[in-house]
Amino acid sequence: MTLAKYELIDAEKARHSIVKMCAWLQVSRSGYYEWRERPASATAQRRALLAALVAEIFAGSHETYGYRRVHAALARRGEHCSAELVRALMREQG
Repeated sequence: MTLAKYELIDAEKARHSIVKMCAWLQVSRSGYYEWRERPASATAQRRALLAALVAEIFAGSHETYGYRRVHAALARRGEHCSAELVRALMREQG
């Protein structure tokens, strides 16, 4: 729940003061700044890498491959993941 609050603060920081938003959402400023400076988790880094590969494979197929073919292409490259993850990544990318 707190992470969602930090994400909201980060998204709205151009419109409102960070100090005020932290007070409104009842989170500490130090917690927000610590969250912002924290490196991405290994899972987030892996998803970002896979998302880039999925986009590359999809574009290389002239945007005709579905998630099953993209998943097969990833497997041929040695990138092992579930077909459902590929499906979710393609859905996120539109």
